Amino acid sequence: MKISVILCTYNRCDSLARSLESVARSAMPDSVPWNVLVVDNNSSDQTRSVVESYSERFPGHFHYMFEPRQGKSHALNSGILGADADVLAFMDDDVVVDSEWLAKLTCVLDDRRWSGAGGRILPEAGFMPPRWLEATARYALAPLAIFDLGPDSFELREPPFGTNMAFRKEMFSKYGVFRTDLGPQPGSEIRSEDTEFGSRLLSGGERLWYEPSAVVYHPVSHDRLREAYFLRWWFDKARADIREHGIPKDTRWYVAGIPVYLLRRLCTWAARWMCSIDSRRRFSSKLNVWKAAGMIEECRRQSNS
Repeated sequence: MKISVILCTYNRCDSLARSLESVARSAMPDSVPWNVLVVDNNSSDQTRSVVESYSERFPGHFHYMFEPRQGKSHALNSGILGADADVLAFMDDDVVVDSEWLAKLTCVLDDRRWSGAGGRILPEAGFMPPRWLEATARYALAPLAIFDLGPDSFELREPPFGTNMAFRKEMFSKYGVFRTDLGPQPGSEIRSEDTEFGSRLLSGGERLWYEPSAVVYHPVSHDRLREAYFLRWWFDKARADIREHGIPKDTRWYVAGIPVYLLRRLCTWAARWMCSIDSRRRFSSKLNVWKAAGMIEECRRQSNS
């Protein structure tokens, strides 16, 4: 089984070097050929020279590819096309992977019952959730790219997150590649390109595995620990949800192309936001206002297109 790690990057040469250093230390069996394909998504910094330095230090393990079409999904899809491997693993340019990450994440794919796998994405040491956030709620830390379903392995019933997942390459031939209308692009932080693909596989009856021993550490910058970032992230995530799933087909009532149930949801959460006394519940309600507003904005955009 040959493995390629696809890492897409844009103007993050400093954090990229740290990520490459961590994956270079991968403890892989000698019998398993592996490499890292870095897809440069039109960077203007020292990205290429950083990758070339690792290619020289670790011959055969690091390769450079340039993708001029801006947008992470374009870069991911170019990497999929250019990778010569049976299994494709994915990591981001700002994470640090455990030395056994790649081996633990991909070993289950020796068993053809499994089409893909995902592992844990944890914050770096010392992280403390902000006091205004209900951190125990499911997906509360999703804007920080934290994915932790506990210490036990099991079959996944939900898609893994993009910086710690692996799939058989044949899955992309069978189900298609990442959607280019999703994923970060210039002027837009709409995401969900990773989870949409995993959902596609699950809907097709494929089986995915959760491997908690495959650990990735994600830094949490101070600018992400702000209410404004969480509001913006959930607004764009709500837009992505409409793009991915569409408006429910049984929706009957619209106002100017906007489903009435979304307008009702917006008003309900706005009232709870205004009336809540507890600061965490108040912000949670505010997040739901922004989610509803994001869905409304995407419905409006689609109705005008």
